[in-house]
Order: sequence, then structure tokens, then C-alpha cells
Amino acid sequence: MKLIDTTKELELACKILKKQNLIAIDCEFIREKSYFPLPCLIQVGYENEAILIDPLSEDLDFSSFAKIMKNKKILKIFHSGRQDIEIIYNLMKVIPEPVFDTQIAAQACGYGEAISYENLVKACCLIELDKTCRLTNWQLRPLTEEQLKYASGDVTHLIQCYHKINEFLEENNRKDWVKDELEDLIDITHYEINTENSWQRIRHNNHSLKFLNALKELAKWREERAMKHNISRQSIIKDDLLVNVATAFPENLEDMKQVRGMRSDISKSVLATEMIDVLDKLTKKGFDKKLKIKEKDISLSPTQQSLYEILKLVLKIKSNEYGVVTHIISSEKNLREYIKNPKTKNQITKGWRYEVFGKYVEEFSKGKLSLQYCPETHNIVIKEI
Repeated sequence: MKLIDTTKELELACKILKKQNLIAIDCEFIREKSYFPLPCLIQVGYENEAILIDPLSEDLDFSSFAKIMKNKKILKIFHSGRQDIEIIYNLMKVIPEPVFDTQIAAQACGYGEAISYENLVKACCLIELDKTCRLTNWQLRPLTEEQLKYASGDVTHLIQCYHKINEFLEENNRKDWVKDELEDLIDITHYEINTENSWQRIRHNNHSLKFLNALKELAKWREERAMKHNISRQSIIKDDLLVNVATAFPENLEDMKQVRGMRSDISKSVLATEMIDVLDKLTKKGFDKKLKIKEKDISLSPTQQSLYEILKLVLKIKSNEYGVVTHIISSEKNLREYIKNPKTKNQITKGWRYEVFGKYVEEFSKGKLSLQYCPETHNIVIKEI
């Protein structure tokens, strides 16, 4: 099996792909020490064939492949495709569309949450995958025949899994059940880098305005530095130490040495100087007084909290009944929002979610339903009052 490593070869391959109704895509990459994932191999499956593209080749223009990714007549199939789509976006600045993710769709088919590709192939194709090449160094060249065979299997089996899952969704009228998550998968905001928001992924317990402003600016500085040098954020400075610096708000190098957990090599390095400069500019600019932590939970009264706990059980009962994971039907946030204000627009009051779960929430909230334990079946069941 030949590895495509020239623009001419890729253009010829894309002429074949252009004729397909659906293709499967997977990427092998390395990311342990870099900010951006390093793509080492792109596999594309169609019918019972596969093409393997070498993104490490210098003689490779992805223009023809980008057109395939944008072609809305071709369905692109992934399994847990978030990082694969990120790689495609970084390489070509396009988001594949339309897409189908077998891991997402499997949640609506009784396969549980976040099923692995290996287990999905076993369930759908009755094939035990040989994973000996899984942890090989895909950056090394030349790739062995064994590696190429393994890589092609990642996409040829994926097409078989798609057909099995899609058939189930159609037969059970569940294609709409995964529509929202598939649309979210290709939301460009997941792949565009916004350094202004990087602070929001850092865990902390400090809500003071001074701290939040400091954390935002320091996190932005770290993100931009990581991007510039293509190194991981944590290799610059770990989250917990960044939080300590934001808390202490050091004004000079001597103050930096006193920061809790500060290592001497960092306090003496250019990193310390740059962080002090960031904080100094923030002081001169002034704090953003509107800055606040995003509310993680909808606050409920004790009575509402009790109702929420009961309705979570109703959600669990209905998800078990349909053989799907609970968040496909409703997230905890949606449920809390409904309890807080039943008259506001909510996913569970519309479409298939209403039929499966929402109407039971309404009836239970009105005192028209109850939960009972059935000693014969050892199940908790929903009963009309």
C-alpha cells in the first residue's frame, strides 16, 4: 500500500473521492509536547478501499483535499472526531461538512457512552482489531506495511460501523436524537483559538476581581507563548502555579520568589520577568469590573433541588428504557433550567425529547405521576396518580 506524498498523487486520489457519497476519515498524530497536534498520517476510506496521505511531506498541497472536505454531497464519517477535525482545520482552514460521528451516534443506539473504536468494530463487525501498532511512532519514516495495514483498517471498518449504526437510527426514528451533538461537532468556535477565553478552563476558588483580571491576562500570555513556540501550556507554567501568581500579584522579582510553590528556575527566568510585565500593564490599564466567572450551576431552592434529584431519576429510568445515555435526552443544566423556570424555552419541551422525557417532567411537576418500587422486577417504575 503506497503512501500519498505528492500533490499530483493527492489530486488523483481526490478525483476518486469526489465520486463517493460517503468517506471515513481518521488521523494519526503526536501531541504530547506541542501546542498544536503534529499530523503524521491521514487515512480516508471509501467502499472497501483506503488512501493514506502523508501530511509530513513537503511536496503536498492540500487544496484538492480541502474541496472534498467542503463538498456537501459527501458525508464525512469520524469516530470521536474532535481532534481529527482540529487537524483538518489547522492544515486547511476548513471544517468538514456534513459529518457523522460514530461515537456520538452510538450513544443513541445502546452502545453506552464514549465507546472505543476497537469495541465498536467488535460489536458492529464482529472483528477483533490488532492494536499492536496503536502506540507506534507515526512520525518515523518509512512506515512499515504493518503500520499502513493497521491505519487503513481504521477507516474501512469505520464505514461498516456507520452503516450498522445509521440503519438502527433510521429504523428507530432516532436520527434527530444525535443531530444537536453532530452540529456542535462542526461549530468553528471549537477550533478557532481565542486567547481571551483561555483563563476559563483553569480551576480555582478565588472570585475576587483583582485575581480574575490577573488570571485572565496571565493565561492569555501563556497561551500566546505556547502558540508562538508550539509547546504545551503546562511546559511553560502549570495551572496551579499560574493561579498562585495571579493570587499573589507580584510587582517585582523579589515578590515573585515569595509566590507559593514558585521554583527558583522560574523566578530567575524570563518567564518571571514577562509575568511581572503582564501584571504591570494590567495595573496601568485598570481592571475589567464586569469580569466574572461563568455560572456553572443554576442555583435552586431546597425544594427545587429535591425535585431536581427526583427528575434525574426519571431521566435515568427513561434513558434505560430507550437504551441511551442520559445526556442525549437532557443535560443536567437543561433540567435545572426547566425546574428554575418551566416557562422558558428548553430542549426537553420540544420534539422527540418532549415525547421521551419532557412530558413526564411536566406531569410529575404537576403531581400527576409518582415513582414506585416494583418488588417483582426490582425496578423503579413511573405510575400515574
